[in-house]
Amino acid sequence: MSKKRYEFDPDEEDPVTFVKMKPGPRGRSQPKPVRKSSYEGNADVQRWLREQDAQDVNVRPAFNPSFVASRRDAPWLLSSLARFYDQDLITDVLHVVRSGKEATVYCCAAHPSTGVEYLAAKLYRPRMFRSLRNDAVYRLNRVQRDEQEQVVHGGSRRQLTDRNTEKGRAMRVASWIEYEYQMQRKLSRYEASVPRPFAQLGNAILMEYVGELGEGAPLLSELELEDDEAQSLFEEVIRTVRIALDHDCIHGDLSEYNILYWQGAVKVIDWAQAVNPQYNTDVFALLLRDIERVCRYFALYGVKADAYALAKDMWIQHMGPTHPM
Repeated sequence: MSKKRYEFDPDEEDPVTFVKMKPGPRGRSQPKPVRKSSYEGNADVQRWLREQDAQDVNVRPAFNPSFVASRRDAPWLLSSLARFYDQDLITDVLHVVRSGKEATVYCCAAHPSTGVEYLAAKLYRPRMFRSLRNDAVYRLNRVQRDEQEQVVHGGSRRQLTDRNTEKGRAMRVASWIEYEYQMQRKLSRYEASVPRPFAQLGNAILMEYVGELGEGAPLLSELELEDDEAQSLFEEVIRTVRIALDHDCIHGDLSEYNILYWQGAVKVIDWAQAVNPQYNTDVFALLLRDIERVCRYFALYGVKADAYALAKDMWIQHMGPTHPM
């Protein structure tokens, strides 16, 4: 168990001590505040205390990240990431990479045991489903967990009953986060262009960091590509879409807004809404929409492709010609 250490707050004033003075010439006492320096707040003392923490190998210092979030988000940040720290996956939180309605991504210093320098921690907010109002098509095409934490199909009567209770909603959120992590694990294993996942705990997913310190990889929507690299990047995105479908996964919301670009390579992110076509063959429309958006973006750089032909070819190879399109 780690020791809790109370360190000096630089924003807190030193304690003020009042010293009783002798009466003045007119017989009145003259109490004056005398500011005395705080021994505990002395910089040398604080430095010594930190050195002792580092030398004491039997006591793990408390999780105290360098990056300080706003007062409102600080407890959420600490409670969400402390478990990664306790499991020797990260050592510090360095900066925000990007923040959206559903989640915030942080750049973390990785523990040496991970073999990498930095990791990205994606923290979901409890209100993540406010932006997923029309998520029925996704829920109906995946396995989730009910209030008793039993695995159920998304369209089962029991799932539909449980989802509106408080515990049911909590399990629904947990199922989506766990699902995204498992999708990335599977796709990474088959060498699709996705960030490699390292761990998932509660509302947080720890994965490969794409970019450099202080500069996370931009989205395709945030930059202009060189014309001579567009074709190869397009082919890599389509390769990832094909690998995903070959392993029963359709992204379901793919576009230039969830494809990272870094040093001539792409990584497809945000797999929380991915669906499995084996549960409902009607999701061909989602596959087609994904490919149409990708083709539309790369057409700006002269890449020519028939979205419907690509989607049809993938679908027939994976599902067979008898399934509807």
